[in-house]
Amino acid sequence: MPNELSLAIDVGTGSVRAALMDGRGNVVAVAAREHEQIVPQFGWSEQRPADWWQGVAASIRDVLDKVPDARDRIIAVAACGQMHGTVLVGDKGELVRDTAPLWNDKRTVDYVTAFEAKHRPADYLAHSANPAAPSWPGFKLQWLRDHDAQAFARTAAVLMPKDYINLKFTGEIAMDRNDGGASFLMDPRTGDWSQHMVDLLGLERKQLAPLRNPTEILGTITAEAARETGLREGTPVLVGGADYPVALLGSGVCRPGVGSEVMGTSAIITAITEKPLLDPSVCNVGTVEGNWGAFMLLESGGDAMRWARRAFHDKQVSYEEIVAKAAEAPAGSERLFFMPYLAGERLGEHRNARAQYFGIGAAHGIEHLHRSVLEGVAFAVKRHINILDSISGSKLERVIASGGGAKTELWLKIKASVYGIPILVPKEAECGLVGCAIMTAAATGRYSSVEDAADALVQYSTEIKPAPQWSEIYAPMQAFFEKLYMHSQSLYDDLDRLPQ
Repeated sequence: MPNELSLAIDVGTGSVRAALMDGRGNVVAVAAREHEQIVPQFGWSEQRPADWWQGVAASIRDVLDKVPDARDRIIAVAACGQMHGTVLVGDKGELVRDTAPLWNDKRTVDYVTAFEAKHRPADYLAHSANPAAPSWPGFKLQWLRDHDAQAFARTAAVLMPKDYINLKFTGEIAMDRNDGGASFLMDPRTGDWSQHMVDLLGLERKQLAPLRNPTEILGTITAEAARETGLREGTPVLVGGADYPVALLGSGVCRPGVGSEVMGTSAIITAITEKPLLDPSVCNVGTVEGNWGAFMLLESGGDAMRWARRAFHDKQVSYEEIVAKAAEAPAGSERLFFMPYLAGERLGEHRNARAQYFGIGAAHGIEHLHRSVLEGVAFAVKRHINILDSISGSKLERVIASGGGAKTELWLKIKASVYGIPILVPKEAECGLVGCAIMTAAATGRYSSVEDAADALVQYSTEIKPAPQWSEIYAPMQAFFEKLYMHSQSLYDDLDRLPQ
């Protein structure tokens, strides 16, 4: 129906947002409430789930005020949310711990180190789909078991952030399989909790919430939730999904052969595959349509540009001026290479990698230094694409770009020419909200599948194709970049042993 709306909820790290979406996937109205991260000590990061709920309820009231009759036009509610935030609730759905450790909380590092010392990847990758990492809720639960035993003993269910919001909406307890698959506790072969992983971590399976698919109807808005939010009692609520796979869907990344690049502080490259890619250097997350997103992360993506701005200009010039200067240099920066490993590597063998310029000559100027940063990030991401292609046995056919890096046309052209495939940019930047609208469209029968709904609702504003002349220059440079990367590794170990 033309007047129908859906309500999308996004529980982010910095804020919660509520958006009314029309049947074409457009944002009709949006409202937000910010919330703070709590940092009790260095390396810790928490938030209060009660703050999320207060922000969600207030944001919903705001958007309902903006659109006449919206309350009666909403056909369903779908939420997505930040991943890994570990919420403990009791048997009546009450919080047994008023804060939840977040995805960026590092207090579990010692648990990960101990796990890796005891277990080889072959012991657990097939059962978990992922290498060990501090962000996984499995390790957070170990810490909570050992350091907050009273709350842990009272825990009837472990939820992720959007699951807690759904609990407040419906009174129902569940977790979607996307969040479950990124917990280090779900078996990717069965889509259920892995007793093997539960036993390895010394946890209780009975505390893990039932797993359901994102587009299932979880329940309906209760009378209490209706009073707090202004929504109509009985409005259907979906199970929803983790924010990253929902954003993948909202950008149209939902079929094998299609990849995603999110260029923010870091750069995340994701390939859609039918099964997870089991490799110690690759992470995997389940997708809404039932595939897997195999991804690799470059710690310094957009942050490499930020470093160059600070290092060369003390922040006195804009990013636009830096890009304009970079455009003055020819493709390939006259054989100047930049290795963008300013913060090392997150996974794999070379976590202590460093950044470097290689090949500087007297003829190089600031324009070459800036362009080589853009090209170096592209070479590093292409290296990850090559790894994903090699493990999966297939090749990416196109990449959908989002994040701040997707706003720079020169960088997009460089990347398309390095990757050798087209790059598309979604028309609507709020991919998570669009993903929620797609889930609702599929769940309510407007489309026969999630993929069909995505085809209809996702539009693209830009398509950048490889420049043949640039690709001809970049292909041998990519091979040299890979060689330089490998030959530098032993030097990084030697560098670590030097006195500071």
